[in-house]
Amino acid sequence: MSIDMPDHSGEIMTRPASYAIGLLHEVQPGAELADYLTGIDATLQPFGGSFLVHGGSPQVMEGSLTCDLIVIGFPDADGAQRWYHCPAYQQLAVLRRTFAQGSVILCRGEDSDHRALDILTRSEVKS
Repeated sequence: MSIDMPDHSGEIMTRPASYAIGLLHEVQPGAELADYLTGIDATLQPFGGSFLVHGGSPQVMEGSLTCDLIVIGFPDADGAQRWYHCPAYQQLAVLRRTFAQGSVILCRGEDSDHRALDILTRSEVKS
């Protein structure tokens, strides 16, 4: 399920319900990178995934960021999981590991009525 919310202009936009986040470093340009970039969009399409952040120049306000940041949004809560585990992406993931190091994180988004204190009442919160 995707979540509708107003943007800064008051227009309704759809917020992704799950995310894949990549923190990649030591990215080596070359044929493998080009093959990966050529193939990834086709793996996202069946799951409704799209790039929200893909490199660029993030403005680090605190701490440091020494990697490339990638954020992919999916319209349903299990979309990121289903995409990551699909055979087409797993084949590309093997290729990605030949030219880059890093972490891939999958997470669900929050409902639009989520408030910061809600985290304290969740059973998954560790003391």
